[in-house]
Amino acid sequence: MRINGPNGPTLGSPASNTRRTSSTGFSLPDTPATPEETRSAAPPKAAGNIDALLALQGVEDPTERRKRSVARGRGALDVLDDLKLGLLSGNLDTATMNRLRDAAANLKASSGDPGLDAVLSEIELRVEVELAKAGQF
Repeated sequence: MRINGPNGPTLGSPASNTRRTSSTGFSLPDTPATPEETRSAAPPKAAGNIDALLALQGVEDPTERRKRSVARGRGALDVLDDLKLGLLSGNLDTATMNRLRDAAANLKASSGDPGLDAVLSEIELRVEVELAKAGQF
């Protein structure tokens, strides 16, 4: 099959045998060389804008967001249990109230799941009621 055109083989002189003038000089071997590794001439493309990289890092998985929301809800419930134990024992400390305030601030974020968001809003309401009772809200 003969291919002619811009991508076809070029007509040239046939390869001549390697001349050997002396044993001390450089000569090419008669065996065909292994094909060389092909490499791209263009350098790898760099990110054009750092804002694009930061935006990609900000994209979060819905399951991870849900897991974090569940963890925040459980943490708030744990702090409410500590508050209950502190009130029953008469040892209510400011550290528990500070943790309760932090838990209230963390519950404001949405999880993306309507059912979970409803439960988290009920927990948030209870936390805010306890803070209001203590005069900390």
